Amino acid sequence: MSVATKNFKHVSYLWDDAKAAELAGDEVALLVYRSNLLGADLRLTNYGGGNTSCKAMAKDPLTGNETEVMWVKGSGGDLGTMKRNGLAALYVDRLRSLKNIYRGIEHEDEMVELFNHCIYDLASKAPSIDTPLHGFLPFKHIDHLHPDAAIAIAAAKDGEKITKELFNGTIGWVKWQKPGFDLGLQLKQCLDENPGIRGIMLGSHGLFTWGDTAYESYINTLEVIERCAEYLQDNISKQKAIFGGAKIESLPEAERKSQAAALAPVLRGFCSSQNRMIGHFTDDARVLEYINSNDLDRLAPLGTSCPDHFLRTKISPLVLNLEAGESLSDVKAIKEKIAPLFEAYRAMYTEYYNTCKHPNSPAIRDTNPVVIIYPGVGMFTFAKDKQTARVAAEFYINAINVMKGAEAISEYTSLPRQEAFNIEYWLLEEAKLQRMPKPKALSGKVALITGSGGGIGKAIAKRFAEEGACVILNDMNAERLAEAKDEFVKQFGKDVVAADVLDVTKEATILDTLTTSALAFGGVDIVVNNAGLSISKSIEDHTEKDWDILYDVLVKGQFVVTQKAVEVMRKQGIGGDVLNIVSKNALVSGPNNAGYGSAKAAQLHLSRLNAAELGKDKIRVNVVNPDAVIAGSNIWSGGWAEGRAKAYGITVEELPAYYAGRTLLNEIILPEDIANACYAFVGGLLGKSTGNVLNVDGGVANAFVR
Repeated sequence: MSVATKNFKHVSYLWDDAKAAELAGDEVALLVYRSNLLGADLRLTNYGGGNTSCKAMAKDPLTGNETEVMWVKGSGGDLGTMKRNGLAALYVDRLRSLKNIYRGIEHEDEMVELFNHCIYDLASKAPSIDTPLHGFLPFKHIDHLHPDAAIAIAAAKDGEKITKELFNGTIGWVKWQKPGFDLGLQLKQCLDENPGIRGIMLGSHGLFTWGDTAYESYINTLEVIERCAEYLQDNISKQKAIFGGAKIESLPEAERKSQAAALAPVLRGFCSSQNRMIGHFTDDARVLEYINSNDLDRLAPLGTSCPDHFLRTKISPLVLNLEAGESLSDVKAIKEKIAPLFEAYRAMYTEYYNTCKHPNSPAIRDTNPVVIIYPGVGMFTFAKDKQTARVAAEFYINAINVMKGAEAISEYTSLPRQEAFNIEYWLLEEAKLQRMPKPKALSGKVALITGSGGGIGKAIAKRFAEEGACVILNDMNAERLAEAKDEFVKQFGKDVVAADVLDVTKEATILDTLTTSALAFGGVDIVVNNAGLSISKSIEDHTEKDWDILYDVLVKGQFVVTQKAVEVMRKQGIGGDVLNIVSKNALVSGPNNAGYGSAKAAQLHLSRLNAAELGKDKIRVNVVNPDAVIAGSNIWSGGWAEGRAKAYGITVEELPAYYAGRTLLNEIILPEDIANACYAFVGGLLGKSTGNVLNVDGGVANAFVR
């Protein structure tokens, strides 16, 4: 094996000798370290893809004797984030002895259950289908990755010949076969027939490399992938036209984003015909080069080659028949234009299923596309949640890279449809899907809550995110908004939250925020009009400026946000919810409250009017009436507390107890109480309720609606 050079151009050398020295003697810790380094470079493998292993001696807990154990990435893990508890640990001799009872490739799925009889560490992760691929190779450390550069060669028409010539016979070749027990035996056979090789290329699939130590395996992996990437780059640079050259030009970036935001809700509606989907959009330069090319029409229907890519992107993408700069303002016309494309895709997918299915195949799944291509603009992906949609886009970019490389050195080949089906509807994959947690109540929903940088709005957003929704945080205060976003990202992850500065008195910021929602998640399902302010003054002290700001924020703001959000909901055509945070003051008369109380009454009746008008669109409009929510609320700044205290003849410090004491339940109302009421409306149990008012005020008899 060659001495490693750290001057790699196409992969990242991340090994830290000092860090590795701290782990010396612990082969499993070095395995985790190596795995994390490999997973950190998406040029080496994709999210959740690939697996690594090590073999070392350990004490058998039953006999006390030293025995060889293999630690290998367990089912469903990700190399970049994997910890020790993400590994499966198995007795090597037991695993290898399974070949004595192996009944042949027609029965290889039954071997997976037998892996459990080989478990060394009873607390370890469940073994994956790739376990025997590591087990039958004798090397101490093994890496199985899905690098684009290697798959481009593996998916090329002349891949085997190119591999042999490129590596002078030091990399073996095993033709495409679905991962499993038999593929593990074929890897061992390849090694036996080619002693001294440093790795094996799997046709259409990926790469196996190894070493006697964690470091040797790491360097071997980098060197092989670097050589593949260099070879591809040399050939790509000699091409006169990538993907046959550009057929069209991309729109300028701002126009691409505008077109994508306008179209995303329409596409989301079509893709949600069976299950509500979350969207993702990218106009990555690699995507644009491919989707604008002359070869798009030839390559797109072929689909992907690597099973990891295929499982997340479906059999092939849907290519839109829209011009890049086409006007999208006539939503009805656009829907009529692309509806036949979706109908054709669903029919194609159904035929694919019916043609390839086996007697015991799982039932057909959602027939809508995952990947949608808009030439000149970008690529949309739709899935059950944002992370899955984003990862699907990343995997299709991997597939684009593979196609680009394969076409530069030979001709790209994809998996035959039957082989693709056998992966997609594999009973073991189906079992994995069935083991996944049940979706939360708001999974697949997108919620925009105005004034969600703090107080009630932030509590509502947090409750919705806890129940599976993607949330659009917004606030007039950019600093407060940034703090809230950081908090949400830390708690829920980057795929759950987007944020934008929004002033409900400025239509442009409302439209900008809805654009953010469309680009980040594909649209919006729930709008909570929560932004507000309060002014408590007597009639003689009330100014026209006070009156105007109250009505601009509370009434006009609620109206315009609802109006613009409804446009998006109608594009989607899958219904939605509008929740208006009003107040007990909409129903109760009190001193020093003419402007605020009348504006709240207008909000309440506007909600009824909107409910009556939007029912035909399956858009529900409901009201939550809080009272005296003091904690974290901006309402208590700007003199409101002092004004209310003066009206009641008490001090500001006495307000919380005063408000609680006047309620039937003698309770202080918290932001979380309002959040729970909002969730009650949108959580699924009240899906046939609209035009309702839910009081969350501890019980104020004067505020009873009836």
